Amino acid sequence: MSDPRPHLLKRGPLLLTALLLCALPFYLDAFWLRIGLFSMAAAIGAVGLGLLSGTAGQLSLGHAFFLAVGAYGYVWLAGEPGPGLPPAVALVLAVLLAGAAGGLFSPVAGRVKGIYLGVATLALVFLGHHVLLTADSVTGGFNGRSVPPLELGGFTFAESGPELTVLGVPFGAEERLWYLGLALFAVTWFTARGLLRGRPGRALVALRDSETAASVMGVHVARYRSAAFVVSSMYAGLAGVLLALSFRRVVPDYFSLALSVDYLAMIVIGGLGSVAGATAGAVFVTALPLLMTRYADQLPLVAAPGSGDGSIGPTEASRYLYGAAIVVILLYAPDGLHGLASRTRARLRRRPPATRPGGTGPVTAGTATHATSDTTARAKEHTP
Repeated sequence: MSDPRPHLLKRGPLLLTALLLCALPFYLDAFWLRIGLFSMAAAIGAVGLGLLSGTAGQLSLGHAFFLAVGAYGYVWLAGEPGPGLPPAVALVLAVLLAGAAGGLFSPVAGRVKGIYLGVATLALVFLGHHVLLTADSVTGGFNGRSVPPLELGGFTFAESGPELTVLGVPFGAEERLWYLGLALFAVTWFTARGLLRGRPGRALVALRDSETAASVMGVHVARYRSAAFVVSSMYAGLAGVLLALSFRRVVPDYFSLALSVDYLAMIVIGGLGSVAGATAGAVFVTALPLLMTRYADQLPLVAAPGSGDGSIGPTEASRYLYGAAIVVILLYAPDGLHGLASRTRARLRRRPPATRPGGTGPVTAGTATHATSDTTARAKEHTP
């Protein structure tokens, strides 16, 4: 019978992290829970972009477009005017709609690569923004639309639902959405890691390293590149739905080119091709401007929003900071925060050098050989 302790030790940190995340709504106020919600939504989208750009090696600047498809798809499918579908059904269909949008673009992704693919996806952002502004009946135009709350089995993830108190803590919209975000992020985490560790992940890595070698090994290049784009679009659609539920109102200006650049910054800072790295980069890029906005009056050279004193605003200051972080990462840790953490763990796991008896210092090969020869010589002197 095998010893379960090594397996428990390996899974222990993950279980402790899950328990900690589940306990946070009982101790944090709405501001910190809102940061967590936005970070989880960004992490879901960043994982999808990491699969596309970090693992498959396809540059995409159109991630904001697929987030908008997911967000507005849910709002239209679950709201009025619209079909008025049950919100849970609208969520699933919105994710599939984002995947279908990626599938319509996948023939281009299957034949174009590099900077040309980046320019092609860049066109999606401008085209999508124009549609969001002009299709008033669906998107609400410039002012956007309010987001219908999600309901599952009669339970509403919003303030408008029945009053709920757990262990003496009132559960409002942020607390309820927190657990929805955790569930969606957990699904994203485990499906993405399973994909990377399986045959599709190995095929995408081979495709990124060398298309010729991947083709020789039997990888259908165009098919896998198109599939990576569809999967990435579905993750972006799911992130868009969670963002819409967290904001409670969607407007076209949020889904701009700046959002796509933010997602590229997330996967570069966190580490290309890593689910954990994409998550860390998403938390950093998402939380930084919100924290700087809250503590702007305590930071040098940063002005509070709307102060109009000519200083740098929190949003601009945060972009400067994570722009500098990208430069530092590219110079000193090209594999991002995930690679840096892996190397740090490897150094900590190294055993310290053995010491001589009496603690006089480390034993080296030369010292051991010299001691052995001295012992042999003394033994010969005392031999009759």
